[in-house]
Amino acid sequence: MSQTTTDRIDKQILLRAPKSRVWRALTDAEEFGTWFRVKLNGRFFLGQSMRGNVTYPGYEHLSMELTVERMDTERLFSFRWHPYAADPKVDYSDEPTTLVEFRLKEASGGTLLTVTESGFDRIPAHRRAEAFRMNEQGWGMQMENIQRHVGG
Repeated sequence: MSQTTTDRIDKQILLRAPKSRVWRALTDAEEFGTWFRVKLNGRFFLGQSMRGNVTYPGYEHLSMELTVERMDTERLFSFRWHPYAADPKVDYSDEPTTLVEFRLKEASGGTLLTVTESGFDRIPAHRRAEAFRMNEQGWGMQMENIQRHVGG
């Protein structure tokens, strides 16, 4: 029996790089911005909110905000954000956020990176399906981006 969920996206990739290298790519805000295509202001700190301008072609008119939830060195980096907050005329601040988790695990030949974004079932119904669909596609592209970035 296949199980479909509308609440979470899971992506996994084997990166041909040590955990320390992948961790740096995830938790150094400047490096994160390079592969994720966002210019963040500041550094990642537990509990801190950060804003930045999206640098992905066609989306430069957007800004991104995230709040760092957890930083367990070389194991788990997570943050909360408003998924696919793509209309600059809309204030998303009253909406629930989703949780993005990056899990690192040593694997033969490198580091297994798992990205999970959960909490879509709490997003307002009128934009839930599109946010899920766009982020499902987006995480696929971001996994390729980080793979190229760490030299995999």
